[in-house]
Amino acid sequence: MKTRPTGDAGNADWMGSLSPSLTGLPLKHLAVPGSHDSFSFWLDERAPVGPDQKAFVKHLTYVFRLLAKKVMKKWSMTQNLTFREQLDGGIRYFDLRVSSKPGETDHEVYFIHGLFGLRVRDGLNDINVFLNAHRKEVVFLDFNHHYAMDAEHHRYLINMLKEVFGSKLCRINAVEDITLDFLWEKKYQVLVFYHHPSAEGCPLLWPGSKIPAPWANTTDTTKLIQFLETTLSERAKNGSFHVSQAILTPRIKTIIRGLVHGLRNYLVEKNLPLILEWVETQKPGVNGVNIITSDFVELVDFANTVIRLNDLLLQPLDRAVR
Repeated sequence: MKTRPTGDAGNADWMGSLSPSLTGLPLKHLAVPGSHDSFSFWLDERAPVGPDQKAFVKHLTYVFRLLAKKVMKKWSMTQNLTFREQLDGGIRYFDLRVSSKPGETDHEVYFIHGLFGLRVRDGLNDINVFLNAHRKEVVFLDFNHHYAMDAEHHRYLINMLKEVFGSKLCRINAVEDITLDFLWEKKYQVLVFYHHPSAEGCPLLWPGSKIPAPWANTTDTTKLIQFLETTLSERAKNGSFHVSQAILTPRIKTIIRGLVHGLRNYLVEKNLPLILEWVETQKPGVNGVNIITSDFVELVDFANTVIRLNDLLLQPLDRAVR
């Protein structure tokens, strides 16, 4: 499969370029491209295995050491593009999983998916640099898994979010009132969702219940699409955004069969075109898609396809004007 150019910044300002008739609609009714395990473009083979892994995986990496971690990396990486490259390409929703690191005495936190990734602070700074240069672009940061973190780790991370983004953080509000026009007026650019009780009482961190992301947990594309259709039809009418996870999840036997190939070569590449076909048939709006996530977002024309779905919302508006 041909990879899309990584340096393409053609979608760096897509939100700011939307028709004015769309920027007043609730953001929950727009189509927004997102990435799955957004940070996994860099994983550290030399760090300890993450606390998100089961005991038998830790045992295998203890026995086979670096060789086992190289295999893990092939199955843990779900993205090739950095945060900045994803943002330039149009990605606006980021799926984030974080953890402390064994043996460290401070409260530093890292991205994690089997193996440890970047320091969270470094990733957030990269996103903030982009937002400083593109004042009409808005991102969803979904901190949905926390591992080996005590109260001090959470306090450290929450303070970090406030320090890095400051006045860009959108306060909790009625989801129906969150439009691009509203965000631009308030100069908000970041909606942070924090799936942990530590965030309760903080008006700058949205609860995870406001952004459900049902997970199909299947390697079968047909079952995935059926699941996406079902969960979309059951989507809450009010009070939340919605994430359609258009991703396949390998099982243990999948990994064993494709051990040396990895997630991209064995599972994702051959199935992404079918998944993209489903995306192309969708429509945003009251009963439609909102955020759609994918693995390896550059392998097909994913972000452009999702962004173009918003043009479908213009058609009834055009007819009404005529």
